[in-house]
Amino acid sequence: MFTGLVEEVGAIVRKGGFELVIVARKIMEGMALGDSVAVDGACLTVAALGDGQFTVQVSPETFARTTLGTLRPGHAVNLERAMRADGRFGGHFVQGHVDGVGRVAEVKDQGEFSVWRFRAPEEVARYLVPKGSITIDGISLTVVEPENDTFSVAVIPATLTHTKLPSKRAGDAVNMEADLLGKHIYHYMRGRESRGITPDFLARHGFA
Repeated sequence: MFTGLVEEVGAIVRKGGFELVIVARKIMEGMALGDSVAVDGACLTVAALGDGQFTVQVSPETFARTTLGTLRPGHAVNLERAMRADGRFGGHFVQGHVDGVGRVAEVKDQGEFSVWRFRAPEEVARYLVPKGSITIDGISLTVVEPENDTFSVAVIPATLTHTKLPSKRAGDAVNMEADLLGKHIYHYMRGRESRGITPDFLARHGFA
């Protein structure tokens, strides 16, 4: 489990087969084999440790369903270690299970802040609600003005400084993970409807 608060921007130093070798500093403090690390929002497992770098193994499905397959040596990546049970919780509940790949639609500067509009695939768009949470390349952000398959987020200066987001341009692909709580509620309500438990049903039986 992660929070969507990026700890460090690392860089790919080697990509071979189904392995990524990433150079980093901060997140390697206390890192051990088998630890979980979110790389651009995708939960991966540390398979090897070196001097100032670590290796993760990526399955063919993960390469195919995320932007990780497009990474090359020199590319920056957002990094976050799995949250500690005794740590302070910020951001929102992030599993590191990318739901789909979306794209940057538009970027508008507003002084030191900026407003980013994204286009989401259907597997993400169905969960978008105003003020809900969304993870973009591992960054916890708040949904603004969702409309069909597009939505906006307001990005603060600290996020622009401490993540790889400023390297993105309109048309670029990004990993997206919808809010975990929203997904559970959505599927719970779909299940109720499939069993005929609609608002009208509840009203007829005195539950509304």
